[in-house]
Amino acid sequence: MIERPIQSVKEQVSRRLLPFVRKPARYIGGEINQICKDPASVEVRVGLCFPDIYEIAMSHTGLAILYEVINRLPWASAERIFAPWLDAEERMRTERIPLFSLESRLTADSFDIIGFSLTNELCYTNLLNLLDLAGLAVRSEHRRPGDPLIIAGGQAANCAEPIAPFVDLFVLGQGEEAVVRLLELYQQGKRHGFSKSEFLLQAARTLPFVYVPSLYEWECEGTHPAALRAKHPDIPLRIRDAALDDFENAPVPEAPIVPFVQTVHDRITLEIMRGCPGRCRFCQASFCRRPVRYRSVGRIVELAQKQYWNTGHDTISLLSLSTGEYPWLEELVEQLTAYFRPLHVGISIPSLRVQQQLRLLPKLMTSVRKSGLTIAVEAASEHLRQVINKPISDADLFAGVQAAYEAGFQSVKLYFMVGFPGETEADILQIVDLCSALAQLRRQVAGRPASVTASVSWLVPKPHTPFQWLGQKPIGYFEHARRILLERKQQLRAGAVQIKYHTIERSILEAAMGRGSRRLADVIETAWRQGAKFDLWDETFDFPRWQNAFAAHGLDVHQEAQRSFQPGQPLSWAHLGGPEESYLLRHCRRALGLPDSVEDKTNI
Repeated sequence: MIERPIQSVKEQVSRRLLPFVRKPARYIGGEINQICKDPASVEVRVGLCFPDIYEIAMSHTGLAILYEVINRLPWASAERIFAPWLDAEERMRTERIPLFSLESRLTADSFDIIGFSLTNELCYTNLLNLLDLAGLAVRSEHRRPGDPLIIAGGQAANCAEPIAPFVDLFVLGQGEEAVVRLLELYQQGKRHGFSKSEFLLQAARTLPFVYVPSLYEWECEGTHPAALRAKHPDIPLRIRDAALDDFENAPVPEAPIVPFVQTVHDRITLEIMRGCPGRCRFCQASFCRRPVRYRSVGRIVELAQKQYWNTGHDTISLLSLSTGEYPWLEELVEQLTAYFRPLHVGISIPSLRVQQQLRLLPKLMTSVRKSGLTIAVEAASEHLRQVINKPISDADLFAGVQAAYEAGFQSVKLYFMVGFPGETEADILQIVDLCSALAQLRRQVAGRPASVTASVSWLVPKPHTPFQWLGQKPIGYFEHARRILLERKQQLRAGAVQIKYHTIERSILEAAMGRGSRRLADVIETAWRQGAKFDLWDETFDFPRWQNAFAAHGLDVHQEAQRSFQPGQPLSWAHLGGPEESYLLRHCRRALGLPDSVEDKTNI
């Protein structure tokens, strides 16, 4: 690898950018607990790039962990690179200020490696936009041998084909140990004078969680992928997710950066459990982030104390896919409450699962923020919860919510999805009925109803889940669901119930992209060149632009989203981690009420 020249744009940023943007604090760096090494003193420089603005990026726990892990290596450094908002990007392009890091204000192309954390399919255009702002070609085949290595991880790595032409290397699975092994290999390659292509081949050969798209090609039947072929005989055809061996002692920032700008999650965030004991059939994370591992109560309390005294945050959030299933949650809340209640620090417990344990929690939550209780119910009817493998009973749900009311909670937020297989109109209407009943339940405790919010999203069939073979419901189905929910609310005069909806078109695009092949790379690039960016933001999302981009390449976004697959049919993501297909297929057949016969090729 070629030694990268180091270039700082500190003066240009201070004089020609910061005075002209709405929120300059997004771009200045220098926060409390920032780590800033001398770039010339380390062998490997990594730019950790999050394809969204500062307030979102600084709330991402995975990014904070990688920042800590890399900076603990004496021979490596990590600096943060975030997406500039529209006003800053316009100024940067006008003044020809390239994408830069926050710590040293180095140009992005000063780093050996630029690593992207990709959490959602709708951040792909930001990936391209950031590469372009860095002065790099968006396609890996067009980049120069001396350009930084572009790697990506996060959720998108398990369904990477649509962005494969833009990324040199994907890291699948959990990053704490994987990134160290990758950087050690890069360090060795740099010392031995490897070219970028030699390093990529060595990484593909030796690291089972690494996917190098340029080393594979697809054989197609018409326009659809039929078989994946490796260009070298000694690289695997199936990539495995990296799993963390020692979660208890895994690196965690003891002194997290304290942002200058209020972020989405402006608090201490502690991951208490990784993976999920449940297997909700729509959830990619529960199937890909295995096995389940727990952090001990003592370790969590220790980390909470250290992070509090190093940050001063007044809220501690206990993070996991399903916090209510942490086996020692009662003991943990008791110990945290005993220490932090005198300091007026609140405990936030998101992601609660409604089981017997939920009935006991409100008794312990004397210092928990009581403005509202959030529960992921997903389906309003018990039979549909069985379909999605989330066995919550109405009895447990009502008992748990009543206990919360008795403990002082005044509002409840419930998460639902519409579009599950086997769903009926009655199941959809039950969302309003259930929320109305839960609102009125508080009358027994406080003499007035609770405020209940139903957050309704639209099912996106995800790769590596039992629903990966199923097409998404058409837009008309979701529009009808939205309409009848509103009519039901009016019919019941459920003034205490508020219904919020996700954008249907955004969910359609997510479904089309998530299970796509490399053919979609042309669509993504076309959409970006036509102005698509920040597609997760209402202010900038433009669905007709995406429809035009699909049409420009002979595709229809609705047909791609609704496309179904048959068992045994080649899937463009099957080689990218996740469970075995036979295991997922058994789950799918059970959801549809079909017999457990893997050999049976009956349509699903």
